[in-house]
Amino acid sequence: MNRLFIFLLLIFASSCSAEPPANTDTLFIAFWNLENLFDTIDDPNKDDQEFLTDGVKEWTNERLDKKMYNLARVINYMNDFKAPDAFGVVECENQAILEVLVSKYFKDRNYKIAYAESPDNRGIDCGFIYDADKFKFLSTKDYQIKKLSSSPTRSILNITLQTKNGEEIIFFVNHWSSRRNGASESEYKRVEAAKVLKREVDRIFDKNGYAKIIIMGDFNDEPVDEAILKTLGADPFKCDPSNNRNVQILGKELYNLSYNLFEQGLGTISFRGDWNLFDQIIISSGLVTQKGLSYLCDSFDIFSSDLVATRSGKYKGTPFPTYGGNRYLGGYSDHFAVSAKFILR
Repeated sequence: MNRLFIFLLLIFASSCSAEPPANTDTLFIAFWNLENLFDTIDDPNKDDQEFLTDGVKEWTNERLDKKMYNLARVINYMNDFKAPDAFGVVECENQAILEVLVSKYFKDRNYKIAYAESPDNRGIDCGFIYDADKFKFLSTKDYQIKKLSSSPTRSILNITLQTKNGEEIIFFVNHWSSRRNGASESEYKRVEAAKVLKREVDRIFDKNGYAKIIIMGDFNDEPVDEAILKTLGADPFKCDPSNNRNVQILGKELYNLSYNLFEQGLGTISFRGDWNLFDQIIISSGLVTQKGLSYLCDSFDIFSSDLVATRSGKYKGTPFPTYGGNRYLGGYSDHFAVSAKFILR
């Protein structure tokens, strides 16, 4: 645990105020693992048998409708009941299911979708939803991870948007390999994903050391694990608005906003009584400076409201999932969502 202190970065940045200044707009950015948002249609190119009406989970249109209603209820609850301005999602079968979610439940937001089919044969991909009234779409790409085992993993989704003041924000949505065969045994896969992400981030930094980058995802690793801390180089982040003068923020750096809550023992997923903070938001140093779009100090949050938590029993307080194994529970997701606010000057 000594490396927690070695790599602890205390940043007293003038942009990190606890409240947004007057005459500014605040952008609410979120991420959520939706826990197997599948349609009920058999796709011959995907291993989706589990989520068909005759599959082991007996996945029906009624259960799908309930799932989407639950997800939309939570998303609409965020950002003071206005829903996020942009948010990344993972574990979606296809873009069409996200289109249904958006068109049915978010008629008051001009949401658009960025999506790319990944080589994961289970059909769980990364997606991104943004408000076209807040952002101008510039580009999207996806970066595949080298196949290191019998099953390929999800691609990293990259989206570039432009804000009202003309600034570019570069987003990366991630869903790294799980710990199914053990944390240490599967770590090499997440390190490989981190290498791919680091390569693309460095390419951006080579052009602009203060580029505004927001990395989000279910990393299946903690903020202090090797793939995130060492390979990607996302330093633990704290800010203190009481001492924020004359601080120089170096370019070409990544800061992990989730560290403070991780240090408090909080998490987004619980397994056998242990909490893990696998769902994180990481930003570049360009979002810590005072100029233009910047991070609002200590606004990183875990959405663990009673709305999405199990309310009783041995799992009380943990995410209320759609399934427990193959038993239908009718919940939301086995992950809590995370979010952060940014000041648009």
